Amino acid sequence: MDDNKLTCFTIFNLKFKIFNQNKMTEIKKQTISKERQKYIKTYAFIDSQNLNLGTSKDIYKNRKLIYKGWKLDFKKFRKYLTDKFRVDKAFLFIGYIPKNKALYKKLTSYGYELVYKPTVMDDKGKPKGNVDAELVLHAAAIEFFNYDQAIIVSGDGDFHCLHEYLEKKKKLFKIIVPNRKSESSLLTPFQEYKIFLIRDREKIEWKP
Repeated sequence: MDDNKLTCFTIFNLKFKIFNQNKMTEIKKQTISKERQKYIKTYAFIDSQNLNLGTSKDIYKNRKLIYKGWKLDFKKFRKYLTDKFRVDKAFLFIGYIPKNKALYKKLTSYGYELVYKPTVMDDKGKPKGNVDAELVLHAAAIEFFNYDQAIIVSGDGDFHCLHEYLEKKKKLFKIIVPNRKSESSLLTPFQEYKIFLIRDREKIEWKP
């Protein structure tokens, strides 16, 4: 083999080795990236009343039905949070009514962590328990250092300050809106985070 052929052969081998090394480095980086993704902790903070009424309540405009309510399957919804968003913990904020203990037990068995709000009776004798303060407290303080990214399940504008805070801290992952027909206009600045449940209705609707 003459010198020119030997030189070409040597250069080819060298380039081939460099190519393989670069390829292995790239694969290693991708593997490490995937491994890191597996360890990202995602918590969901759910306004149970907004979720329940947002999906089930009919909405009329000028006496015309613009949204027909449907029944959410909370068991399917918990699985949906895991399958689609890899949610590690799902906190369900709910007003506490003693006669609903069986319901709370069932929700817990589905994988929710229930956070109760004491209820009071309104002037019509119906229980009332606004969970906004509890949800904000858990997402922004009590659980804040335990997760990497948060999902807020509510179309309520009262959580605007929480959305801003989590976005600033780079912890806002998604805002799941139960009903786009009744969502607050205060959610407008957060378009990139919004997910509308109606798009996945087939996966989470209760069926007899």
